[in-house]
Amino acid sequence: MRGWRRKGDNVLAGFEQQEAAVVRGLVSQVEDMLRARAEEAPQDELSELTGIRTGPSEGPDDPVLGRLLPDFHRLDPDNPSKEELDSAAALRSLHEPEVLEAKVGVAAVVMRTLPPEGGEVRLSPEQADAWLSALNDVRIALGTALDVTEDMPDELPEEDPRSPHLGVYHWLTWVQESLVQALAE
Repeated sequence: MRGWRRKGDNVLAGFEQQEAAVVRGLVSQVEDMLRARAEEAPQDELSELTGIRTGPSEGPDDPVLGRLLPDFHRLDPDNPSKEELDSAAALRSLHEPEVLEAKVGVAAVVMRTLPPEGGEVRLSPEQADAWLSALNDVRIALGTALDVTEDMPDELPEEDPRSPHLGVYHWLTWVQESLVQALAE
């Protein structure tokens, strides 16, 4: 991939076919996880009558989804009160559907603007913001799955099964940084 560059109000980059396949594949996987979570939302009559959607009151069990959809209210880890627990559950139930919709929406922008066969991608400022959010979600998901930490070396031993995936994580970091720099120009 050639790094992102600014041209007028737009940002442009070129993706090889394999690079486009990697980005599209990872974005699609995250999107599928988020859609599956959205389908778990409880159905209730009040929601159907008012149009106010509600989501699950408990956080996801999956650690990747847990990082993508963190609690909206920080609990006292040693002794959460009933009020804190109730507040966290209510906030999640109320706001998670909107968060899921936004995350699925930015994934859709990437899928729409990145041709499967690769090639030039031209983004408006709004589309570039969507790309940044979607790339961030993919990096969070991949970083959680790989157990990436601040003190992790840039390269892992070849026998470590995470080694090839860590390279993809670093490449996605570069793609995201390149887009941020192009937007800042």
